[in-house]
Amino acid sequence: MKNLIDKSELISKLQTLEGLTNDERSSLIGLLREHKKYGLVWEDKPEDVEERLREELPVLREVKDKAILSNEPDAPNHILIEGDNLEALTALSYTHEGKIDVIYIDPPYNTGNKDFVYNDSFVDTEDSYRHSKWLSFMNKRLKIAKKLLSDKGVIFISIDDNEQANLKLLCDEVFGEDKFLGLISRATGTTTGQDTGSLGKACDYIVAYSRNPNYQLGGIPLTEKDLSRYDMEDEKGAFSILQLRRTGGEDRREDRPTMFFPITAPDGTDVYPYGPTGYESRWRVGPEKVKKMRKDNMLFFKKDKDGAWKVYYKFYAEGKTKRPSNLWVDLDGNKKAQIELKSIIPDAKFETPKPIQIIKRIQELTADDYSTILDFFAGSGTTLHATMQLNAEDGGHRQCILVTNNENNICEEVTYERNKRVINGYTTPKGVEVAGLKGNTLRYYKTDYISRDRTQKNMRDLVAAATDLLCIKEDLYEEQKTFGRFKLKPQLARYFKDAKKHMLIIYREELIDEIAAEIKTLDFGTMRLKIYVFSPGRYAFTDNFREVEDKVELVALPAAIYDAYQKVLPKRREKLFEEEKEQIETKIPADLFEGQGV
Repeated sequence: MKNLIDKSELISKLQTLEGLTNDERSSLIGLLREHKKYGLVWEDKPEDVEERLREELPVLREVKDKAILSNEPDAPNHILIEGDNLEALTALSYTHEGKIDVIYIDPPYNTGNKDFVYNDSFVDTEDSYRHSKWLSFMNKRLKIAKKLLSDKGVIFISIDDNEQANLKLLCDEVFGEDKFLGLISRATGTTTGQDTGSLGKACDYIVAYSRNPNYQLGGIPLTEKDLSRYDMEDEKGAFSILQLRRTGGEDRREDRPTMFFPITAPDGTDVYPYGPTGYESRWRVGPEKVKKMRKDNMLFFKKDKDGAWKVYYKFYAEGKTKRPSNLWVDLDGNKKAQIELKSIIPDAKFETPKPIQIIKRIQELTADDYSTILDFFAGSGTTLHATMQLNAEDGGHRQCILVTNNENNICEEVTYERNKRVINGYTTPKGVEVAGLKGNTLRYYKTDYISRDRTQKNMRDLVAAATDLLCIKEDLYEEQKTFGRFKLKPQLARYFKDAKKHMLIIYREELIDEIAAEIKTLDFGTMRLKIYVFSPGRYAFTDNFREVEDKVELVALPAAIYDAYQKVLPKRREKLFEEEKEQIETKIPADLFEGQGV
């Protein structure tokens, strides 16, 4: 018998072993203590971007000259973020934790054919860590994605045979097996590949999970074939009929005796729910429901060939949907998606766009009119295009967030350019004019960094850089030049307001008493003022705002950002550094505000 090594003895030795850093010692002890449950095991492979996040915090900075602003006052604000999606997801963990209703992603399939880049190198089929790299890459991102999902949130992930089995097990671990909604097989076209000795590929897959168990997918619209069943019509519209009784078998009278009773036919005959084999059956509904159906003209009587009455209920077409299948063969294939992209951007250098119909169907199954949708492998930007098109069709107000890097200028030249043309309108290569979906606003952001060292300077820099994050978080972008009587200087305070809400960002805490006094003179109606205020600690200056506490909601920065990031950022490497000491100028300049009263 093989001798078993005592883990506690090994841990004791590691604690006294020289030559290890604290991080290395902690990692080794953690591995020894770990008890692996059933599931995937892989070698974690660090990423360059992950190493950078150990020392720096991501922020988002708007590229204002790329903004496409709608003239419609209630236009949804869509967001495009250029940068590594691990950086962007970290930033979104502050702005959108628990707020995303639908995530759709089309990650690298890890085919070995230059589709998956890890630390600036393509991962090929000869790489012995090929699957470990992909799993490490996906695991980090899916864990943050889970935190972003709302209580009704769902995630759909496209994949093919190369990683489908691994992805299913990974998602079981990240989201939980009880959150699994299904594995969808999607036809990619009408032909199959013939270049290998294996089965020709005619489909890929979509793995679907919910944030919470017992999630119910919605229905999909009826097809023309479905609607052809509704071949009768009355004052309420087109309807078909379904028999009111069950058909024997286990659905017998003795199982539900209250469901066995007579229904009076038009000629006064009592009709009972006898089954076709002679066994007593039962109705689908009870007597009170039958009374209501009769009152609402929902019952339909018809004699069979033997002259016996049959009872049906009317099943109206209006508002009906059908349960989705896990086999999607009725949607556009990949070739149609390529043609569609080329019709918008003829010279687009992107070979694998997804069909708009896929994203629209996912949203029809999951999203209501005011949902927030996220795609952090945005590629050609199909998800935003589909969202805007669906909004135009049904009057929805869905908002979409896209994230993609700018490898080969994809973000600027494909993702952004495609949706810019969709919003503004474009002309196809065949000369067809396509009207723009002008009721949409698109804002463009790039990821940037602030040091994680919590010096006074870095904390102030983080709060200043976080303004764009706060606008995204509050979905509030209309900056006002004045607040009450005061004309604001943007380096000191900024004020944003629309018809529904407003927020004030205070960068210099010395201004607080002046601002609190001004708030006392202002009438906000039922709108509370959200105030983000710089604070070296967690104190949001509640005492200073005591007299107007019914008018305001206070948040201390950067503590709120640190708290959100702490949940998702990798741990810092052990590092010795001198704490930066700086003298903070606390004297208030004479011209803090320009304008009357100060």
